[in-house]
Amino acid sequence: MAVSVGVLERAEAATGRYLLVDRLIGGYAAVITVVALTRLHVSTGNWGIALAHALILPLIWLVRRPGLGRTGRLLGEIYPIILLLGLYGALDVLQGPALPTVHDATVQGWEQALFGGQPSRDWWRTHPSAFWSTLLHAAYWGYYLIVPFPVILFALRGDRDALRRTILLEMGTFVFCYLWFVFFPVAGPYYTFARPEGAFVANPAARLVYATLAGGSSYGAAFPSSHVAATISAVVATWLGDRRWGRVLVVPALLLTVGTVYCQMHYGVDALAGLLTGVTLPTLLARLPRPAA
Repeated sequence: MAVSVGVLERAEAATGRYLLVDRLIGGYAAVITVVALTRLHVSTGNWGIALAHALILPLIWLVRRPGLGRTGRLLGEIYPIILLLGLYGALDVLQGPALPTVHDATVQGWEQALFGGQPSRDWWRTHPSAFWSTLLHAAYWGYYLIVPFPVILFALRGDRDALRRTILLEMGTFVFCYLWFVFFPVAGPYYTFARPEGAFVANPAARLVYATLAGGSSYGAAFPSSHVAATISAVVATWLGDRRWGRVLVVPALLLTVGTVYCQMHYGVDALAGLLTGVTLPTLLARLPRPAA
């Protein structure tokens, strides 16, 4: 915390400028507010979702006001990360207790056309391996370490530019995926096929993954895989700020991408779409001019 404040002490005391990440989050919040109000018949909880997202707009205004002190400027740097869990959790409420329509049949058709089958359902069954199950479940859970890694790395270094770029790239990726989840919900093989059992999941890594998902997983949030997209986005952000650490993260990120399919968490096309999103979108965002604050 002290190091992060030190970063902010080198910023201008008064800016009044909105960053690109503010615009992305504000635009997303406005869209979700409207969607929630049109889905009150799906879940009464959408009143709360609409209000919570509407309040994000004044929050952005507050953290970008001129003349903020250390705490306000610190909040201005990290508020997107603070919002992230709430934005994800809101998806489950937004969709209601049971989605009237999911597009798994469409995605499974793409899967069949591209791979000649359903690899997320069949791969682990035809090639069960205690070793690969342990390794790839561990890689899948590595998402929770890889995504925050560059944020922590650049905050501790006091590299404000790299920190802001990382938050922009990751939040831009999440927002893009979340919009897909809202307008093109896909349950994914975790819900549509019989789940792996027996010796295949009798390892600590698999148990950790299933315990984590039991603690919070949004239905309809499969395509594109935000698990893959955000992980790759974090690797890109790390690479842009420190190529040495970026190289270190490449192999775990690729294992995670494979693991989402082998461990039956995502369809193959989910993973491919997530990989494409995680490379393309951050690359484009990183090239956009950003106002210095």
